[in-house]
Amino acid sequence: MAHRLFLLRHGQTEWSVNGRHTGRTDIPLTTAGEGQARAAGGTLRAVLGGNPALVLSSPRTRALRTAELAGLRVDEVTEELAEWDYGDYEGITTPTIRETVPGWTVWSHPIPGGESAEDVNARADKLIERVREPLGEGDVILVGHGHFSRVLVARWIGLPSTAGVHFGLDPAGVAVLGDERGEPQIEHLNLLPTTED
Repeated sequence: MAHRLFLLRHGQTEWSVNGRHTGRTDIPLTTAGEGQARAAGGTLRAVLGGNPALVLSSPRTRALRTAELAGLRVDEVTEELAEWDYGDYEGITTPTIRETVPGWTVWSHPIPGGESAEDVNARADKLIERVREPLGEGDVILVGHGHFSRVLVARWIGLPSTAGVHFGLDPAGVAVLGDERGEPQIEHLNLLPTTED
């Protein structure tokens, strides 16, 4: 496979600044997040090998606006790229959750009313399988969210979804996944925009 899979996390939102788990809630980008998204477009243009074969986006406004400001033409909007469903923990910070569930993390504990690590693992695998054919034609860009993108990184290299805890992806960060002689590889992780276009 000569082509690469790019993961672009949406820019900053008010909830990402405050550490609130943001899955289904449609939170807009902050002004800073819009600047990050524009700058992320420059980052992508610097590392892309040409026009992408496919651009998919989460349906959340924060992802779609990031794609737009980054100068991407989204081919399809899909729930497959939605953030981890935080269920009853939507909008709540980890420290608040730990007041009743000591040591809780999204990676290690159940999420009442939300997706399990196994659910997210299966969704990531399905999405990776889906983009393999377009990757034969060119680079593919997925515009989405922090936790789910980290799961995609883990699954790309054959690790369980919970291994996503080991990979960072800041707002408007870019991950580049490829392979070396058929072996899955993380080429770049958390490339951050440094200036606005």
